[in-house]
Amino acid sequence: MNGKLKATLKVLAAVAVITAITLFFLRYNTKAHSPEDTVAFEQEDLEMEVFYNRPYKKDREIFGKLVPYDEVWRTGANEATTFEVNKDILVDGSLLPAGKYTLWTIPMKDSWKVIFNNSMYPWGINLDKEAYRDPEQDELMIEVPTRKSNENIEQFTIFFTNKNDLIVMVLSWDHTNIEVPMKPA
Repeated sequence: MNGKLKATLKVLAAVAVITAITLFFLRYNTKAHSPEDTVAFEQEDLEMEVFYNRPYKKDREIFGKLVPYDEVWRTGANEATTFEVNKDILVDGSLLPAGKYTLWTIPMKDSWKVIFNNSMYPWGINLDKEAYRDPEQDELMIEVPTRKSNENIEQFTIFFTNKNDLIVMVLSWDHTNIEVPMKPA
């Protein structure tokens, strides 16, 4: 090998190592501020699971400011939130086939649109800080009312609960809650 080729290969190797280290630390740093969590629900032979990242409020104004109204939100931080179900379910009366989806929301002042999208995305937003979601891949979109809470929820939280004859997926942060009603199809 000639000297120029060796030097070029060394530079490329150094750039690759520096890039890998930088990406590792960026990923670690973002995860430290918005840790990953998985919430699961099982009832008889129905299984549901949500994977998401949980940002903290940190004295910030959340809805309408950090998370703008009327814009698609990745529903957490970092990667796009995923929702997986092993059987067909009815979400607010509409059929959602068994499968794995990315979960997106459009927060509005008095209601939220909740979107189940068929595609998996490399990250929740692109370099322009826009949601990666492709609307043509939406399997289901519903709209549910917001509920204001006197309690201040510091860290974004998703959980499942039973209410009457329904399974309810609750999304809660700051002083805002939404409830997404579900039941087996």
